[in-house]
Amino acid sequence: MNTPAFFDQAPAISVHDGLARFLGACDDGIITYRYIDAVRLAGHSCPTVAGAYLMTRRALALLYPGQMPERGGVRVRFASDFDEGVTGVIASVVGLVTGAAGEGGFKGIGGRFRRQSLMDFSCELEGEVMFERIDNGASVQLRLDLGRVEADPQTGVLLRKTLEGLATPDEVTAFATLWQERVKRILTDHADDPELIRVVEGTQVTGSA
Repeated sequence: MNTPAFFDQAPAISVHDGLARFLGACDDGIITYRYIDAVRLAGHSCPTVAGAYLMTRRALALLYPGQMPERGGVRVRFASDFDEGVTGVIASVVGLVTGAAGEGGFKGIGGRFRRQSLMDFSCELEGEVMFERIDNGASVQLRLDLGRVEADPQTGVLLRKTLEGLATPDEVTAFATLWQERVKRILTDHADDPELIRVVEGTQVTGSA
């Protein structure tokens, strides 16, 4: 799989997964996700996939300051319905890293490691997505502002020509290059940009010990 070099430059996300350790998938239970994992899941690389990946990274950093996040230990709620806009795409990436799943998720073993029903949609929120720790109730609501990283003006022109079958081979290549250049800027230049992924004021809660 020949992918753009910047995929390896994007920040990694490490989590502890008790289920993975319990079943022997890895000795220490630590799983490290990279952007390429989100790309493989989605089947493509785009600003939405990149933004969802970074949003999950930020949420876990806020909920587990100075700690290893626990995969399967976070409930996720979305303001939009699953099939509205790009919500489903974002949810798939969020679920990959957090382990949170809907009704079709893993039901657990002996009352432990349940991932089922940890993801809900059409919720009343101030932000787009709410992440909540199950163990202590700490939560944060986030908004993703991809407009913070604007596309090259030629991207839209080349996209239309490509979709209409009017683009030359060089223009098709140019479109793909410009598309991924925006993704690169999101993942490398804006990985820690608080304006790209905004914490909704008043929604960050400190949970009980």
